[in-house]
Amino acid sequence: MRKGQLEHQMILSSIVLFFVVFLVAPLGVLFAFSIHTEQGVSLLQYGAALQEPSILKSFQNSVGVSACAAGVTTMLAFVLAYAVNGTNLSGRFKRIIRTSVLAPMLLPTITYGFAIMYSFGKQGLLTKLFGGEIFPIYGMWGLLLGYVIYTLPPAFLLLDNAFGYVDKKFIIVSELMEDGFWRSFNNTIVQPLAGALGGVFIVSFILSFTDFGIPASLGGSFPVIAIDLYQVMLGSVPNFSGGAVIAMLMLLPAAAGVVALTYLNRFNFYYDAISVQEVPENNWRDRCFAVLSVTILMAVFAVFIVMFIAPVVKNFPYDMNFSLEFVETALAGQALLQVYKNSLLVALASAVVGTAGAYGAAILNARTSLNRKSKMSLDSFAMITNTVPGMVLGLSYLLLFNDSDIKGTFFIIIVCNVVHFFATPYLMAKNSLSKLNPAWETTGELMGDTWLKTVARVIIPNSKTTIVDMFSYYFINAMVTISAIIFLVAARTSVVTSKIKELQHYANFNEIFVLSILIFMTNLVVKIGCDYANKKMSSS
Repeated sequence: MRKGQLEHQMILSSIVLFFVVFLVAPLGVLFAFSIHTEQGVSLLQYGAALQEPSILKSFQNSVGVSACAAGVTTMLAFVLAYAVNGTNLSGRFKRIIRTSVLAPMLLPTITYGFAIMYSFGKQGLLTKLFGGEIFPIYGMWGLLLGYVIYTLPPAFLLLDNAFGYVDKKFIIVSELMEDGFWRSFNNTIVQPLAGALGGVFIVSFILSFTDFGIPASLGGSFPVIAIDLYQVMLGSVPNFSGGAVIAMLMLLPAAAGVVALTYLNRFNFYYDAISVQEVPENNWRDRCFAVLSVTILMAVFAVFIVMFIAPVVKNFPYDMNFSLEFVETALAGQALLQVYKNSLLVALASAVVGTAGAYGAAILNARTSLNRKSKMSLDSFAMITNTVPGMVLGLSYLLLFNDSDIKGTFFIIIVCNVVHFFATPYLMAKNSLSKLNPAWETTGELMGDTWLKTVARVIIPNSKTTIVDMFSYYFINAMVTISAIIFLVAARTSVVTSKIKELQHYANFNEIFVLSILIFMTNLVVKIGCDYANKKMSSS
């Protein structure tokens, strides 16, 4: 075996071993708990769960509100993506849309709920502006609004990317054939994007169905499956077997979604070549989508503006005089600063380790001669991590490592983040690396370099921007996640998102908003820094 092949096998073995220990084994233990009864191995617990009215009700509620949110999100994301890709609006306006729509991703979802409470509650900022409650915030309507805001950024990213593969010359052809606006719109935009639109709906549904943060603050008397799992596991008497059954049930919609996404690929259009073509002039269309885009983004920002107002007034909403008392008190407390430091540690470590692992797996798949079975195993791990909800993964870790030394440590939280967010950075790196010159490794070998030297000297320098994007993705998601780590944090390893959940019980909403702003500003700095670094590297 050549040295390069030995290096490939060593890296592959390390990655496979990691996922066997921290993905396959935990899920196996989770399944084992779900079928273990006092009478032995049995599916009785599944039968009991499916006959339990409260669980069925929660499951139905989760499916219903998630489907509604996915439908609304798909329509709104399409409007924004079309405004950016299908109109002649100014480049600056389009950049503002692209930047603004991604802003909610910099905040934890549990904060969405509190922002909605302070905006639309009985004493909310927007309630006072409109002269009364617009809708009941606890339950179906509050969850629907929260889920739409949560899933809009990834939905937009998916559609924005899909629009790049729509050949705009067919819009010109349709216009020359004197097709009406709606006929042309359907034939040249909607139909080519049918697969992408279906994919956006499914992704939005899965994200909503598996989210814990929003129902944790807005669920009220409207039970959903994520809250059921939390209450079963962290109640006065934890029910491990019952929690395992609910967790396995949570996997069903996610798994079905992955199958559906595969099926939807057949509806994607493929062009022999995509021409560079300007969109036809249409002032009515441009004005319409400009107004719609501004309305959508203003509605989102209106929800979060209260988060920046409440901590800097004396007593929201009764005394609106400016005061930094709450901010100074919160930042003076060592406890809050410590959880912020913990979050930074976890996010940074998750980003470094996760980026290295995902890049290593991607380079094996895209840049080596490993056999098809080995490459498929890496893709399979990515698919599984993309399917398993964060709460399910966290619970499986709790069950497997409950009596081990790593329970309640930063290590287990970091590993959980690395596994949970693996799929997207892996696919980013794989797509980028597959487009680089395939002869570089051969040239390096002829010059006497080892494979690792070629990677370090040639491959990595030519994929630096992708690596920076991977780091940014891992860091931001590790800062805002709560569902993946809610079962894993301990008093010593508490992070900002888990602290926000704790502060909810004491109704310390000003401190919650201060911590949320800290997360937002931290992620904003990292995002701007990474984008600036990529811009400098691209121009050099």
